[in-house]
Amino acid sequence: MIISLNKDQILEYQKNRDPYLFVDFVSELSPGKFANGYKNLSLNEWFFKVHWPGDENMPGMLQIEALVQLCALTILCLDNNKGKVVYLTNVDRVRFFEKVLPGEKFEMKTKLLDFKRGVGICSGEAFVKNKIVCKANFKLFLPNNWL
Repeated sequence: MIISLNKDQILEYQKNRDPYLFVDFVSELSPGKFANGYKNLSLNEWFFKVHWPGDENMPGMLQIEALVQLCALTILCLDNNKGKVVYLTNVDRVRFFEKVLPGEKFEMKTKLLDFKRGVGICSGEAFVKNKIVCKANFKLFLPNNWL
């Protein structure tokens, strides 16, 4: 089953709220498998004002956070997980390739490679204008789901 989620629907599934929600729309999501979506980056984003004036760009760790939030939805859309908290426990193989600038569409593709006993093994990539800007592998943890 492939679903899409608008911002209001995303808010039903996960607990992040503006200004710390980094997913505007989920274009394709297969629960327990993958999620694709995006964040439109306006000049008014709070982080552009402070990271670095005169050379504004999206901080790398917020790029990773966006990938994590999107991939967490693959877990939260599984039966009985709606509205639960998913924790990030590990990030590795992080690579940044290009600056992400105001006005750009930050497009993401994430995969839930394995999910057992509450631990998800994940990967994600982000693109701007079809050019990769970052990628990472990470682990997510859904508490009280390890039995």
